[in-house]
Amino acid sequence: MDLKLFDFQLEKSNIALSPVSPRDNSKLLVLDENESIGNAHFYDLPSFLNPGDTLVVNETKVIPSYFECFKKRFDEISRIKLNLVKEVGNGCWLILAKPKKRIKINDKIIFSAVDSVEAKVVAFEEDDHIKISFNIEKDKLLKWIYVNGTVPLPPYITSQRDIDKKDEKSYQTVYAKTQGSFAAPTAGLHFTEELLKKIKSKGVNVCTVLLHVGSGTFSPIKTNNIKNHKIHSEWCCLDGDSVKILNQTKANKNKIIAVGTTSMRILETAINKDGLFSEYIGETNIYITPGFKFNAVDMLVTNFHLPKSSLFVLVCAFYGIKNMQNAYKYAIKNDYRFYSYGDACLIKKNYDL
Repeated sequence: MDLKLFDFQLEKSNIALSPVSPRDNSKLLVLDENESIGNAHFYDLPSFLNPGDTLVVNETKVIPSYFECFKKRFDEISRIKLNLVKEVGNGCWLILAKPKKRIKINDKIIFSAVDSVEAKVVAFEEDDHIKISFNIEKDKLLKWIYVNGTVPLPPYITSQRDIDKKDEKSYQTVYAKTQGSFAAPTAGLHFTEELLKKIKSKGVNVCTVLLHVGSGTFSPIKTNNIKNHKIHSEWCCLDGDSVKILNQTKANKNKIIAVGTTSMRILETAINKDGLFSEYIGETNIYITPGFKFNAVDMLVTNFHLPKSSLFVLVCAFYGIKNMQNAYKYAIKNDYRFYSYGDACLIKKNYDL
């Protein structure tokens, strides 16, 4: 399937550089099962849910994983910017760094001369990832990262403005609980505590999943045929309490609404062909493309995604390529705000696919 099918043109003016306030005042594009388009605000979300439905949120918490460091090779020192992406054990992490072309095996990366936090480049991995080995043990390192790291805003934001103190709060969901992501599950950024209370008071279940967002979610597709793209695995968990709620929702023929593509991916990973959920803990590299049979999710809350991305491919699989392209054209024409700090979309499953 040709990658060009998932391309579209977007002006810089459509890209949100900061969130709206309050969070739930963002716009909400509603795409129903009859392929019609409606306009709402995110605070209207409860009106599209019914008692007995289950809203599923990803409670992962973003690590302050962005650093500006120094690279040292012999007596040569230069600046480098990097994101910690994933811990891979034995004191090693995968990172994404710029400029990558100047980095070589055995280079030393100095995170802090004052605190003596350093790492050595030990390998080059797939899709521009670099493997580094730190000089301090895991527990001390994690504490140091949480104190000294910076919010890992996407490059399309940081290339146009500086990271602000407010981003520490606005780039985190109100229900974030477990540290582990190098990027926010951005569909959840629209929720406020008050909106969640309103949803629950209507008789809608709110259950949690956990998927730590890594580069698998955001790595661009570089193959002309999307089927040849490989997604990096990401750690996730669906616990027994959520399984009970989800299976009861299915049994009662109510709707399951995934908040974000990350929630969608763990739900579709942890369900069998008969529509029953089971507890799941481990890695998933599920790659959802057109033709995928959705067993878990009836509705999806999501943001507007980058062209030629696996996330845009996923929403096209859920709603149809042509329908999704038409919806994005409508959104662009009607000044919806795109990407992480942008507006949201409520997509009802297209059962005709």
